[in-house]
Amino acid sequence: MSDIYENEMKLEFLSKSNNEAFARITVAAFAAQLDPSIEELADIKTAVSEAVTNAIIHGYEDREGIIKIECKMYAGSIQIEISDTGKGIENIEVAREPLYTSKPNLERSGMGFTIMESFMDDVKIESIVGLGTKVTMKKVIHKDALMNQSEILN
Repeated sequence: MSDIYENEMKLEFLSKSNNEAFARITVAAFAAQLDPSIEELADIKTAVSEAVTNAIIHGYEDREGIIKIECKMYAGSIQIEISDTGKGIENIEVAREPLYTSKPNLERSGMGFTIMESFMDDVKIESIVGLGTKVTMKKVIHKDALMNQSEILN
């Protein structure tokens, strides 16, 4: 992926659960410029939902804060960065394990990062305890179509 992006957007909102749908739809509307398939758009929306929900429930817990989303569009791909200034993650490797949850009392499935990783092409998690967390996700649009096209040409 080239370092030169074609478009970008930034969004900030309060960590209220009803803003999760707003974030998901806004990112999907921005990603629509790449003409993704319905499935690719659903993948992006699901991953954004998981990242925003994690920030609300785990990052800020019982207090409100700001969640930031920055999207950069490249030729054929999108990068989505979702960050909070919440409590941070003590051990990212443990948090990435399927079924791990720090909130079992809320009946959380512990699949947030696993879902993000299965729906996106790349997921990077950075976190500092006491300062917050940043999740950067990348999705290549029409990857299968591009692969099929190169097979036809060869």
